[in-house]
Amino acid sequence: MSKIANIWAREETLSREEIKDIQSKRLIEQVKRSYELVEPYRKKMDELGVKLEDIKSIDDISKLPYTTKSDFRENYPFGLFAVEKEELVRIHASSGTTGQPTVVGYTKNDLLNWTETVSRVATAGGAGRDDIAQICFGYGMFTGALGLHYGLENIGAAVVPSSVGNTKKQIMYMKDFGATLLVATPSYALHIGEVIRSMGMDPMKDLKIRIGLFGGENFSKLMREEMKAVWGEDMLCTSNYGMSELNGPGVSGECLMNNGLHINEDQYYAEIINPDTGEVLPKGEKGELVITCLTKESTPLLRYRTRDLTRLIYEPCECGRTTTRMENLSGRSDDMLVIRGVNLFPNQVEVVINEFSELGAHYEMIVDRKNYLDHLEVKVELIDSSILDSYPKLENLENNVRNKLRAATGLDANIKLVAPRTLKRFEGKAQRVTDLRV
Repeated sequence: MSKIANIWAREETLSREEIKDIQSKRLIEQVKRSYELVEPYRKKMDELGVKLEDIKSIDDISKLPYTTKSDFRENYPFGLFAVEKEELVRIHASSGTTGQPTVVGYTKNDLLNWTETVSRVATAGGAGRDDIAQICFGYGMFTGALGLHYGLENIGAAVVPSSVGNTKKQIMYMKDFGATLLVATPSYALHIGEVIRSMGMDPMKDLKIRIGLFGGENFSKLMREEMKAVWGEDMLCTSNYGMSELNGPGVSGECLMNNGLHINEDQYYAEIINPDTGEVLPKGEKGELVITCLTKESTPLLRYRTRDLTRLIYEPCECGRTTTRMENLSGRSDDMLVIRGVNLFPNQVEVVINEFSELGAHYEMIVDRKNYLDHLEVKVELIDSSILDSYPKLENLENNVRNKLRAATGLDANIKLVAPRTLKRFEGKAQRVTDLRV
């Protein structure tokens, strides 16, 4: 197969002048909508002294205020919406740092635009109408599964919505249905491959998977090498990027050159800023990614601080696309963890711990990867060590904490309760997280 995949839309090959013209027109419209229909934006712009007539092109975007996850929390659930509830056709939510979710809405046009951007990303990754796509993302409030689902259906692929878990049944579906494309987090895809081999099967000979469209977590160089070793050198592997606040997946995605993720620039405008000062950095420098949604009707986000660290590549790609690319993420400017595709902040764990009078304030989160799957262990100090002498009481308390944490975050963790004053103390800011993943 050619290394250059088909290009889904002409917007992916426009000149820089044409892209800028589209971005400028759409930004002016979005700023007007935001100011007139979203009170928090109107307040922010008034405080900065920004008037609608000040925004004449995309070059004026730096005059606008940033939007952060805190804005979602402070205006929960619908305070950032620019449409009436009657215009909504879908509502999604992702976990927030205090247990309060980040709520996003979709109009009919939002869903059409979302489907379009995911169709581009999937096509860039080698997907086509002849594929049978097995989606191993969790269906529900998480945007990843339904985003890829509709985008792949839109390009004509057949979709198997198998969701997550029950890995041996996943493998049965792959084999019996002749699945050719796998949608999953990279870590879960590697785990599936390992289980396949443990069953005495060879993915290259016994299955038809030829493409992996991976998202939900960073796809490192090492993971790519492991993916090829497990699934076969001929497997086409690409990563894609998005988050629920920005619709979901479809903001950007790799082509088969594997040289950066192409941003759908007619729908999203990307900036790189210094995460400490908020200053826009010169082209080519690494910093925090800021995204403006140029077409979203329900929640027209302006300059959303993603907290993801990357840099932008402006040179045209060999695949024929002219859109700006972003490098694979190199980290975050805050303390958020991504575990099995789920966003987790340490203070979410702290909120749960505080609900138990038997537990102290000191805890440690240890994230490791075993058999290509992320594992989370939370160690928490007890206030009274006598509980350690009663195994039934200890086990009951650990299970209660585990269940509470699962309900609050969607993650299953191993809870280990330890004696008072046994966890490490810090003179400065406490280092609550030990991430052992490569």
